[in-house]
Formats: sequence, structure tokens, C-alpha cells
Amino acid sequence: MEVPKKLVNSVTGCADDALAGLVACNPGVRVLQGHRVVLRADLGAMRGRVALLSGGGSGHEPAHAGYIGKGMLTGVVAGAVFTSPAVGSVLAAIRAVTQAGAAGTLLIVKNYTGDRLNFGLALERARAEGTDVRMVVVGDDCAFAAPKKAGRRGLCGTILVHKVAGALAEAGASLDEIVEKVSAATKGMGTLGLSLSPCSVPGSKPTFQLAADEMELGLGIHGEAGVCRMKVLLADEVVETMLAHMTDPSNASRLPLSPGASVVLVVNNLGGLSCLELGIVAGAAVRRLESRGIRIARALVGSFMTALEMAGVSLTLMLVDEELVGLIDADTTAVAWPNLPAAPATSQRQEVPAPKEGPGTMQHETSTGPGTARAQLVLERVCSTLLAMQDRLNELDRAAGDGDCGHTHARAAQAIQEWVRARPPPAAPARLLSALADLLLEKMGGSSGVLYGLFLTAAAGPLRSGGDLAAWADAMDAGVEAMQRYGGAAPGDRTMLDPLCAAVQALHALRGPNAQLLPVLAAAVQSAEAAAEATRHMEAGAGRASYISSAQLLQPDPGAVAVAAVLRAVLEALQS
Repeated sequence: MEVPKKLVNSVTGCADDALAGLVACNPGVRVLQGHRVVLRADLGAMRGRVALLSGGGSGHEPAHAGYIGKGMLTGVVAGAVFTSPAVGSVLAAIRAVTQAGAAGTLLIVKNYTGDRLNFGLALERARAEGTDVRMVVVGDDCAFAAPKKAGRRGLCGTILVHKVAGALAEAGASLDEIVEKVSAATKGMGTLGLSLSPCSVPGSKPTFQLAADEMELGLGIHGEAGVCRMKVLLADEVVETMLAHMTDPSNASRLPLSPGASVVLVVNNLGGLSCLELGIVAGAAVRRLESRGIRIARALVGSFMTALEMAGVSLTLMLVDEELVGLIDADTTAVAWPNLPAAPATSQRQEVPAPKEGPGTMQHETSTGPGTARAQLVLERVCSTLLAMQDRLNELDRAAGDGDCGHTHARAAQAIQEWVRARPPPAAPARLLSALADLLLEKMGGSSGVLYGLFLTAAAGPLRSGGDLAAWADAMDAGVEAMQRYGGAAPGDRTMLDPLCAAVQALHALRGPNAQLLPVLAAAVQSAEAAAEATRHMEAGAGRASYISSAQLLQPDPGAVAVAAVLRAVLEALQS
């Protein structure tokens, strides 16, 4: 399988280039200096009104930056392709709108672990500064018949949440009122996707393959495989299959839809479907809903939340009353919101009579000394290890996600190498871990960056009063507890926590009266490697892999493999 062609300038710069193009062509938005953040150009107009911020990984254009404007979003925080944005950038966006005089800030976040972690951590930091900020997590996916621990994924229904919240904010509603009404609206919303092809992150191979006569039902917007693979059907049959699945009473994530209900319909191009096919699907959706006695109050057809070049479509339905329809109809200057007719969709429109025949016929301290040299040696060994296994981690990750685990860890390694070359790392353990946490939060990206950042931040606490062996055991406990508290995973969920928890258990021996570091660490590394290998036989309970059938997860978890390798590198560096 070859790496698909992309019309980009560089793999690493494509997200920034795309935002630059949007800003260049849209006088109503501006980039926030030093961050991958786009804000309304008229921030002063937000004084006294609630600000709305959203975002996530790039690759879903026009989401989310296309929805910035009066009557919709105040700003957007973007990550690299299919990668959650940096915590620091989310916090910078919150500060920018707060300093512009916003009467509170609402974060609208799709339900993915990385987005929840990044936006959640930024929210906590902003609240610590005294900012009035809230978060609504959107989970509208109707794919999975059985409940998932990670919850329903956030899909194209998120744009309707942007619109409803934006109209309320523009009308002067309070933060509490917006949260209440938006939360209620999300409960009556469902989305399901179907695709004829996979997609591929720039510079990477496709995340899965489909035969020429196959289509996939229920897949995600990051290239995750779906819940059912079937032979290609006619458009009418595809739409009927999708609606039946979305409303099936045995489906735990179904959307209850009764005759007489009124809905907003979104027929969304996942990126690579032709406009001709999209129109065919839209017509089929209208007819099938009408046959069920459903009134389509409004219909949006186009590319609203894509998955790069995926040749597919998603259907979103939101149950609405007159108030919600009014909010959908409210004016907005967002460039990606369609010029929507304020009228229902129907297949029963009267045709124009045929004419008569005519006659003729879309900053930390640094230090020097033995401790600094030892830290530098350890960091160099860890970085070289991660860079050497980049391709292997990517390959392992393709089975469960977007195939970028190796890229993510390589970004971290390269950032650490540059940091160490620029200045000696701190010798004090607490300062070292805190500095590494900040570096990874800024540079690594993805869920891994936040999880490592959480671990290192929490682990630094017990080391502030000293760096004896018992304090290191306490630090490891604190780091793992923080990861579990915010990440939602537990041992046995097939994540990076499995080897970490195994290692931490072994490191408890450091509290013994005659403990010796290297033997205890060697035992911890062996436990971690065994736990990482054991993830091969686990069913994922958290993260993006939790949406994949366990039958498809035949290799160990890439994050777990990376953690075990890091611990092995630390041990080898100390032994040398």
C-alpha cells in the first residue's frame, strides 16, 4: 500500500498553511499570534456577550474555523491533522476572549479523549485564573449498538451545536442559559457515517482498506473502521440502512424518532464524495424520512465536517421545536454556514409546468553538575529509542487509529533533543519533570502529549521536597493517579497505563529500607514490557481503539509499547 498523494507544501506545515489560506481569504477572522488559534476580527463586539470556542484536529475542514463569525463561534483552536490542539493554545484563546470583555466562555468539544483532555486541562487552568468558563461535550454518534466506556463520538452534529449556541450568544443569553439549552439539544441528536473509501493523514498510508465492491457503516471521522462492512448498495438502500440503524430500538446509541417529529437534517460530505452523489443521497434521505412521517424543518447539504479525502457521507438528525428552528435560521457571518432557506425540505414540491412549444420549435531554570549530566544522558537515550521505533509505532497504530503514534512520539523526541541542545536540563528532579511536562504539552500533541504531561506534572509534586528513592515511588503513584483521573482509563483497558501501572507496582519496592535503584528499576522494566505485550490480548476500553472490534486488534497497543521502551531506555542509560 502506497502513501497517497496530497496537494500540500509539507506534511508538518499543512495545518498551518490551511489556516493561513482561510485567514487570507476571510477578512472576518485573525490568527492569534504564536498559536494555531483563529478568532473573530471584531473581538470587541463580544464585550458583554458569551464567547464560544471550539476546535480539534485539522483534517475536518471547514470545521471548525469555517464556523467563526457573528452568530456562531468566537474562535477555534486547531491541532495538527487528526491531533488534538495544545493545551496552551486553548488557554491562550480563553484568555484572549476574556480580555476582550466576554461575559463568560463556553468550550464546545467533540467527545474524543484527546479533545476532552486538552480542553479540560485548559478549562481548569483558566478557572484557576478566575475565568468563568464551561464546557459542553458533544457525542452524537449512533454507530454502536452496545454502550462504549468512552461514550459516543462527536461527529457532524457538532456544527448544529455551534449554530444554536452562537445564535443564543448573539441574542445576549447568559452562559448558564446557553449551556442548558445546548445540552438539551444534544440529547435529541444523532449522526451516522458511511464510506466507500478510507482516508490518509498526509505522509501516511490509509488507515484501512476496502475492496472495490465494499462499503463501511459507522466509521469515525479520523479513519477509524466502522461497525459493519457490506457490499455496495444503491443510494436509496444505503440511506434506508443508515436510518434503520440510527433508530433501531436495540441500538443503545439510537435517536428516538416517532411519526410527527420535526428534525433538522444534515447530509454531510465526508470529503471525497462527488456533489452528484451527495445530491442523490440527500434526495433519498428526504424521501425516506417523509415515508416515516417525519417533518424535515430544515435541510443542510454539503461539506460541513470532513475526514480529509474520505469518499463517504454522514447523516445527522436533530429533533427540533420552533425555538430551535429559529436559532438555526438566525443570521450568521460564518463563511462555512450555508445560505439556508427558511423553509422545510420536501420531495413533494410542485413542478414548474412545461413551457408550450414555440412556433418553430466548499521558562525553566537550568543547572550544571553530575545530576544534569545524568539527566542529559537519560534523555538522549530515550529520544534515540523513540526515533528508532517511529515506523513500528505507526504500523501498530494503524490497526486502531490514524497511524500516527510513531510520529507523535518522534515529535516529542525531537523537541527534547532541541531543548537539551539549547540549555542543560535542570538537575532537580521536580524541576526536570515540570519542564518536560511543559515541553511535551506544547510540542508533542495528541492524547499522548497531554497524558505524559499530566503524568510528569503530578509526579513532580512529591519530588519537590526531595529526590530520595521513596519520593520517586510516591511520584510514580501520583503520576498514574492523575492519568487515570483525567484520562478515564484503567489497567486492563489496553492503553499506555497498563505498562505504567505494572512498573509502578514494582517501584513500590523503592520504599524498602535497603532498596537499591537499579535492581528495582530492572524488575519494573520487565513488568512493564510483559504488560505491554499483554495488551495484544486485551479489549480496548478507552481511547480511540475502544471503537474498534477486539478481533481487529491483533497487535499490542502502540502507546503501551512506547512506554515500555522509554522505561527500558532509562534503565540502560542509568546502567551505563
